[in-house]
Amino acid sequence: MDGARMNTPQLVETAHRMMADGKGLLAMDESTPTCNERFAALGIAQTEAARRSWRELIITTQGLADNISGVILYDETIHQRCADGTPFVNVLNDAGIVVGIKVDAGAKALAGHKGEKITEGLDGLRERLQAYSALGARFAKWRAVISMGDGIPGAACIAANAHALARYAALCQEAGLVPIVEPEVLMTGDHTLQRCADVSTQLLHEVFEQLYVQGVMLEGMILKPNMVLPGLDCKYQDSVDDVADVCVTALLRVVPAAVAGIAFLSGGQSAELASARLNAMNRRFNSTLPWPLTFSFARAIQQPALELWRGDPGKVAQAQRALLHRTLCNRAARQGDYSLAMENRTTPIIDA
Repeated sequence: MDGARMNTPQLVETAHRMMADGKGLLAMDESTPTCNERFAALGIAQTEAARRSWRELIITTQGLADNISGVILYDETIHQRCADGTPFVNVLNDAGIVVGIKVDAGAKALAGHKGEKITEGLDGLRERLQAYSALGARFAKWRAVISMGDGIPGAACIAANAHALARYAALCQEAGLVPIVEPEVLMTGDHTLQRCADVSTQLLHEVFEQLYVQGVMLEGMILKPNMVLPGLDCKYQDSVDDVADVCVTALLRVVPAAVAGIAFLSGGQSAELASARLNAMNRRFNSTLPWPLTFSFARAIQQPALELWRGDPGKVAQAQRALLHRTLCNRAARQGDYSLAMENRTTPIIDA
């Protein structure tokens, strides 16, 4: 990892910027099919022009940089420009927001293991990372998808995905990019909170073992895990505080203190519940944790604004207010200051 050693100060500085000042990350890296699916559900045209307009709405939201330190883009997005011709990357850089890029090629069926998936995209990744760096990216993201069910996940699925995550992370650091390592245990299923904790712990143990083997510098990476949660179909839905206790306990048992930070994915939670659970973790444990806990949400920030916008140019300002509101709520949650009362305010007030 000679490349990573040469880039150590840059990697550490970028990771610190991404986790600084009580802010979080905004994931707007939906693939074209995923974005089109969400548009179709709301009657929005599934076109490049519509996707560009939606993304311009997001990145030009006034005050976004007060709460968001970094934005994760998709290949189409990092090449797009605003209506006035300004590249999206320039808009984000001018606002002081760090630019990131999703680089995996998606999850495909894992051969010989029914119901399980492996994330692909390592072939040619070195060259793609260099190209994205030249476009202005300073960090990257790779997502591994772990399904829960009868007899799954198996050891082969966990090992294969952990190995791919580690190889991706090593290539990122070689290119001077901070890797966001995202091992996601899906919420789909009827599993209990404790079952999710057991699988998440097993998965993270394997991920960090592989990161060590590949020589990845922990101070120059960010972990993006699922929150430890009961399955969506589980009959008993644990309280916000119980989720916070179990989730933080699981992380403390396996995530090394050297990791630059932990930024949770929302994983299909409602916007309010994602904020409440993150808030409970920070309110109860913030002073004793070795790493900051923040957010790297997509739908839990975007969805309320998307439902207001629906492709209507006359609703841009209203949608931007809704987007800013969610970023404010999540910044408060990172500080342990969020409350449901904030949901009734148009512009929540947060101490700097």
